[in-house]
Amino acid sequence: MDSDLRKNVLRANALPDALQDLDINHEDDSDSEEAEAQAQPLTELPFPPLTKQHILNCSYHEWHPKYKAITPKARLIPLTEPFLDYLRADGIILPEDDDDPPVTWSDNDSGVFSSETETDDTDGANDGEADIAAQWRHVHNNIKATIKELGGNVVPKLNWSAPKDATWINAGNSMECRNPGDIYLLLKSSDFITHDLGHAFDDCIDDGPAPQIDYHLALRKTVQLNPSLEFRCFVRNREILGICQRDQNHFEFLFNMQDKLRERIQHFFEKRLKHTFPDPNFAFDVYIPPPHERVWLIDVNPWALRTDPLLFSWLELLTMSGPTPQQTKEPKTVRLQLRTEGKSSADANPPAEEQKDGESSDEEEEIWTPEIRLIGSDDPEAYSFSTQKYSAHKLPKDVVDASTGGEGQLREFAQQWKELLEKQREQAEESEAD
Repeated sequence: MDSDLRKNVLRANALPDALQDLDINHEDDSDSEEAEAQAQPLTELPFPPLTKQHILNCSYHEWHPKYKAITPKARLIPLTEPFLDYLRADGIILPEDDDDPPVTWSDNDSGVFSSETETDDTDGANDGEADIAAQWRHVHNNIKATIKELGGNVVPKLNWSAPKDATWINAGNSMECRNPGDIYLLLKSSDFITHDLGHAFDDCIDDGPAPQIDYHLALRKTVQLNPSLEFRCFVRNREILGICQRDQNHFEFLFNMQDKLRERIQHFFEKRLKHTFPDPNFAFDVYIPPPHERVWLIDVNPWALRTDPLLFSWLELLTMSGPTPQQTKEPKTVRLQLRTEGKSSADANPPAEEQKDGESSDEEEEIWTPEIRLIGSDDPEAYSFSTQKYSAHKLPKDVVDASTGGEGQLREFAQQWKELLEKQREQAEESEAD
């Protein structure tokens, strides 16, 4: 019995040493695993999980009512399912309005323009008499009334995107629209709008069934914005990490006022967006017109790869150091000591002890300021004259596909195009003979 007791005592005495050795070995293993993890390069950008709710929060119709007072004048028009079907349908058929005849532009004929009033021998019916907008006539009328309300000139936008890639098809090569037909032409010609309609939740995590999207058409009163004064701001953990200009050109005057611009944007964010937007991570666009005292909110974008980081990279934005808790805490209350009767100011406020070298005070604590990036005169972006914006969207998709499919596919496309032109020539000759 004494022998067993002695063995147990020896085991108990040896247990702390064993546990200490175990902890040391465990720490060594943890250090080696951490070093190994740090040594491995990133295989994908470390985005937080992209949720469908975050995408919805960045939809124009979700955030605009809350921030209506700080955005340019705009109106929202709810869209019905028949109108959405019209936007998704192939071909461009503009509804008849007043005395203007309907016009068709079909994707099936590789961009060949034709009139809806032409007869079709296959069905023997004249579709030109049908009202393409019959099922969404009230939407059409709302659009007409809103254009008139906003002064007769508007810029369209769907929930997340504006049809900036389709301005080539609009008169004046701009997004300015004076009638509903201009709006429909832009919306149906835009790849950005197609993405909004069919791929809004791409790259989102599987956190349940996709919610119903309430699609809205936003019509903004046309105002002349100076592109040099538009900026994109990137927010992570409810702090602005970076600010950069949106227009990819050099503007020398911005460098002399960048501190003022940063201060204006930071104050605007702290007062208007920091504690009111539902997500901690997002990007937002602002406009600061002369005299550069007021900031206007233009757009809110998801914290996701689909948002253009412009002069930053997403790797930078996801990995750069943010402000410390001390740099983001609220400013301390300042105590003012009133001078009492019979005492001098020196008596009322005794001198502070002389600060020694190396000591720091709260007043001297470094204040966090987000980085602001502008395009310099020697930056390559300032001289990209040969590159047009959205140039990849200015050709029919079948042409782009053929150009990337090698010489054989391009030759096949050229042959099909030749046959199509020959067929049209024959039809024209038959029409003249009749």
